[in-house]
Amino acid sequence: MSSSLVSLLVPCLLSLLLLRLSTLLDPDPSAAVPRVKRAPSLPLRFRHDGAFKILQVADMHFGNGAATRCRDVAPEVGGARCSDLNTTRFLRRVIEAERPDLIAFTGDNIFGGSASDAAESLLKAISPAIEYKVPWTAILGNHDQESTMTREELMVFMSLMDYSVSQVNPPGLLVHGFGNYHVGIHGPFGSEFVNTSLLNLYFLDSGDREVVNGVKTYGWIKESQLAWLRATSLELQQNLHPPAFSFFHIPIPEVRGLWYTDFKGQYQEGVACSTVNSGVLDTLTSMGDVKAVFLGHDHLNDFCGNLNGIWFCYGGGFGYHAYGRPHWPRRARVIYTELKKGYKSWEEVESIHTWKLLDDEFFSKIDEQVLWRRRSR
Repeated sequence: MSSSLVSLLVPCLLSLLLLRLSTLLDPDPSAAVPRVKRAPSLPLRFRHDGAFKILQVADMHFGNGAATRCRDVAPEVGGARCSDLNTTRFLRRVIEAERPDLIAFTGDNIFGGSASDAAESLLKAISPAIEYKVPWTAILGNHDQESTMTREELMVFMSLMDYSVSQVNPPGLLVHGFGNYHVGIHGPFGSEFVNTSLLNLYFLDSGDREVVNGVKTYGWIKESQLAWLRATSLELQQNLHPPAFSFFHIPIPEVRGLWYTDFKGQYQEGVACSTVNSGVLDTLTSMGDVKAVFLGHDHLNDFCGNLNGIWFCYGGGFGYHAYGRPHWPRRARVIYTELKKGYKSWEEVESIHTWKLLDDEFFSKIDEQVLWRRRSR
């Protein structure tokens, strides 16, 4: 090789080496970079003041954000300017006012028919929880899967989002649906129950649509789910007997009969449930630990009624793209649990309260009630 050719190649090779080195030291900012999920401190636990507050958000029906119009709102709410962003503002407003320890999104989080990309819609819908670093759980309704992701894909995606404690299903078990899981709330630091769950939360997939004898109906909770629920409850009650809540989207048929009882709140539309009664109420009654069930689905109902000693409470419609009623404000439900103050530290759960917050001018707090109180021994 001639010396003149070498003299030409050396600068070229040096230039290539420097270019490669600069790429390594200063990678393309637009290139995909792996990121780790930002997770809340686990296990979830009661605060130092002995309280734990859950915010229920039912039926956001989120679409594409600013481009998705509101439904059934009064002109003063914003008229043509009203959009999914009203839902986002309401969620931020509630988080700032109540400072919840957990947010439970109870289905129809997105409205599939209006969401061009399910993942993008979910990221926008849940963003205030992530922004405020609030742990959150989610279950599916009957509309979530109508966009670009299946029910399984939706639950996997939500379980991987920042600050989510949602789960796809119990590990190692074959359970119908997606989004059946348990979350335990442990005692506060410094108490004797720091490693013990003092409040159990059961999340269930109530399905979407099914056909029974050639007739369309809503989904229902299946026997495999109830078997898992019974076994989980039995295991969790071996030592203590902590109270529990259950969250699912579609109400059970017995909720219809609450019309004839002394319910608290508004019962403004027929209960849209399955024609199949799979024995959910009997299962919950036999378990003995569930004190309240929190539902979505029927946006104009926000009442609590008692069946067999268990309260069944609607969240009321939260989202502005969901159907509603003009001059009937969107609303959220708060569930507030308090521990008993012992001589030296916090003890077991003493009481469970609930109320609703309206997205009106006064941010009204309504229908406060006691759902359960521990009997004195």
